[in-house]
Amino acid sequence: MNDQQMVLDAIDRFLDKDVRPVAKALEQADEYPHDIVSKMRDLGLFGATIGEQYGGLGLSATVYAKIVERVSSVWMSVSGIFNSHLIMCAAIERFASESMKEHYLPRMATGELRGGIALTEPDCGTDLQAIRTRAVHHNDGYLINGTKQWITNSVEGNVLAVLVKTDLNTLPRHKGMSLLVVEKSAGYRAHKLKKLGYRGVDTGEVLFDDVWVPSTALIGDQHGRGLQQILSGLALGRINVAARGVGVAQAALSASLNYAQLRETFGQPIAQHQAIQLKLADMATQVEAARLLTERAAQVYDRGERCDLEAGMAKLFATEAAMENASEALRIHGAYGYSPDNEVERYYRDAPLLVVGEGTNELQRLIIAQQMLERHPA
Repeated sequence: MNDQQMVLDAIDRFLDKDVRPVAKALEQADEYPHDIVSKMRDLGLFGATIGEQYGGLGLSATVYAKIVERVSSVWMSVSGIFNSHLIMCAAIERFASESMKEHYLPRMATGELRGGIALTEPDCGTDLQAIRTRAVHHNDGYLINGTKQWITNSVEGNVLAVLVKTDLNTLPRHKGMSLLVVEKSAGYRAHKLKKLGYRGVDTGEVLFDDVWVPSTALIGDQHGRGLQQILSGLALGRINVAARGVGVAQAALSASLNYAQLRETFGQPIAQHQAIQLKLADMATQVEAARLLTERAAQVYDRGERCDLEAGMAKLFATEAAMENASEALRIHGAYGYSPDNEVERYYRDAPLLVVGEGTNELQRLIIAQQMLERHPA
């Protein structure tokens, strides 16, 4: 058995023993899964893609995407807890000084520090260049003021990579943006936001009111590189969201296949009705196509090549597949699918997050088109 299969088998055992039995109750209560997080620390998931030299597992994006798919097929919220953390880790590992890497990455790999990325704001989502959170020089450091919103790991975690404006006048605007590592002990405050789905995981609003950090909190050796640094990490984030889409789409398909063979109408299982068979065939095809696109994007990422196009395609298709399959699963289940006693109802609430998270699918279409035009000029 190869190392990759050993990791995936360990994840499957963890999901069957520690996640599946409690997912429904925790999700419906919108309760943070402390015990699950503790088990993820033991498995090394918080260091999944961190290099081995910093105490991580050093897994490829290809293996990581398979882990995320498996986790999301059981309870999608759990994948968000380590994904946002690993996007922050990727930014540090790629762009920070060696001293910052050695200071943060080993503790982040063990889950002692659990991080996230603080990008979006109340009046700024996809257009990150419009952020208003400011960091001004003060006492050999930065004084941060502003508000971030929809930030995963902001309540239960203890460190954030915060995108800030360090220069309001520089044009183009992205040259006035920097990325700072801010520990919760510095004084930011976070409170949990209510959501339609994606429950259990802490998604919060974060308030920075004269929060001071030292100059060493800057990722990289110069200002004005923050947007490029975090967008590089978002490539892994989009592969993750695509894998989540595959997981939810697969879960909806599996539930529908099982139910359609048990539920009977007009004297036979509904799986024998042509209308249901057409739905199942389309759902299965969506899953397989989404999985292949996600795997391709991860392979390009692993080769160290630019993967905006591939990650955008995977994110777009896989998340729309999750939406479509969740909707079709609810139709197949009928009234039973509309009940919170049935997990299909959760898939129907979770899937919409995927089409707006990590860049809306409308944005993905623009990225795909722009990359195609750039790669294939007339």
